[in-house]
Amino acid sequence: MPPSPVPRPAGAPDPAPARPASATVVDTARGGGRTVSLTFDDGPNPADTLRLLGVLRRHRVAAVFCLWGEHVDDHPDVVRRIVADGHTLGNHGMRHDDMGRWPAERIAADLRATNDAIRRAVPGARIRYFRAPYGAWGGTPAVAAALGMRPLGWRLAVGDWEPPGTDELVRRLVDGVTPGAVVLLHDGGGDRHQTVEAVDRVVPVLRARRWRFTLPARDRPTRRTQTPR
Repeated sequence: MPPSPVPRPAGAPDPAPARPASATVVDTARGGGRTVSLTFDDGPNPADTLRLLGVLRRHRVAAVFCLWGEHVDDHPDVVRRIVADGHTLGNHGMRHDDMGRWPAERIAADLRATNDAIRRAVPGARIRYFRAPYGAWGGTPAVAAALGMRPLGWRLAVGDWEPPGTDELVRRLVDGVTPGAVVLLHDGGGDRHQTVEAVDRVVPVLRARRWRFTLPARDRPTRRTQTPR
């Protein structure tokens, strides 16, 4: 069944038409076998996001950046760099609020505000995914899908928000990855230099073990995911 229409406030202009997406939370990378998708939340964060972009460019890895709207307004130039490097954008809410119990109208207003912030930075940007802050999905999947964004979950969260140290992040990534996993990491919300260093070290290790880095699936339904941050 397609998602229910998303209510708009009276008098608000109609958005550009968006093709509805599946409301099933996706946590699977594209392709079969040893594929993995790297996804990064809570940016843009100039120091760490820009360093991360350099790491991904050097290793020729495309990733998904789920953007925090207020940070987008603060650092639109970094969003432009993300797009210029060929990465995929996701919506992570305007203020990183827990939307788990929000009504559809309030969710829609927040997601639209975040998309508007992203498109002020990058006019016409394609925003393919939505990830709920804290994994508090509530009614957000149907709203995001009606706005053309696939809800994006994960299979592996390594707790880089703690942060536990670069060596431990490397261990959690190498030991925890499974075929087809979407991996949840962070480039914002705090000092993320450990995450950047861990990614720089892990990509060559996984490549040597015949892993391929792909983007998350867009259409095939997968299971719902767990709850971090």
